[in-house]
Amino acid sequence: MVSQITKGIKISVLTSFEGTYFKNYKIHFAFSYHITIENQSKDSVQLTTRHWEIYDALNNLELVDGEGVIGKKPVIKPGESYTYSSGCLLSSPIGAMKGYFNMVNFTSTRSFKVIIPTFKLSAPFALN
Repeated sequence: MVSQITKGIKISVLTSFEGTYFKNYKIHFAFSYHITIENQSKDSVQLTTRHWEIYDALNNLELVDGEGVIGKKPVIKPGESYTYSSGCLLSSPIGAMKGYFNMVNFTSTRSFKVIIPTFKLSAPFALN
């Protein structure tokens, strides 16, 4: 598990390899990731958007931007956390992801970025 705290918001990430499958005559490697967002600050915050950078073993980059996470824009009160699961497909058995969440502090009404630390995606058979 990797974790990082930005402005009182702790992001923790756990990953799993889900398997391989063929689509459009090409093999794909499926990974899931489970993210916990813990509010260690004194203010309520809301996650508004996300930005992902997804890399495969050949350093190919896919950028993903969107509203909220899994169709939600959670409000997280001080001392509370929000966990969700999602996934991605890579064209290689090894890769990585990193990014950030844009959030709004309800007390100051200011937007701020919360860093999602770089985490590795690797199929067990691809490691020595």
